[in-house]
Amino acid sequence: MNPSIPNPSLMPATLPRRLLALFYDLWAVIAILAMVGYACQRATGGQLIATAGHVETVWWYQPLQGLVLSAYFIASWLRGGQTLGMRPWRLRLVRVDGGRVRFAQALIRLLAGAAPLLLLELARVSSTSVALWAVLIAWVIYFAWALTNARRRALHDVIAGTEVVRIG
Repeated sequence: MNPSIPNPSLMPATLPRRLLALFYDLWAVIAILAMVGYACQRATGGQLIATAGHVETVWWYQPLQGLVLSAYFIASWLRGGQTLGMRPWRLRLVRVDGGRVRFAQALIRLLAGAAPLLLLELARVSSTSVALWAVLIAWVIYFAWALTNARRRALHDVIAGTEVVRIG
């Protein structure tokens, strides 16, 4: 089957279902970040965060958080196509032809989905609230794309050649 042609036998996930799964995944992300923070605090003897006038962390902490979260999402998508949030909503990430997601697709989806986080850099020249609003608006555009797409694919899915489908 041609991977650029969607598999008509797969039922695309609705946007509300996807957003609910994303909300569930938010809790998993918070738990993962809390565990990374705890482990790093223990490893540094409590010196991970300094608060001399403003909060500062060691240079490697945020990249480590990003790597651990990236590993969670990529491993989940490669090992069955489901994150913890997708399981109760019976959703699965697949290639557009219905096959298992490949590593390159998972990585592209992750990078495309996380790209709006680069807008947080606006806080350096503007304010934190402007930067947060910019990220939120970008993600709204990403998911609004699913409302106009015949297979309900969000922008990061279109970029990666993937789609979220209902199972069972």
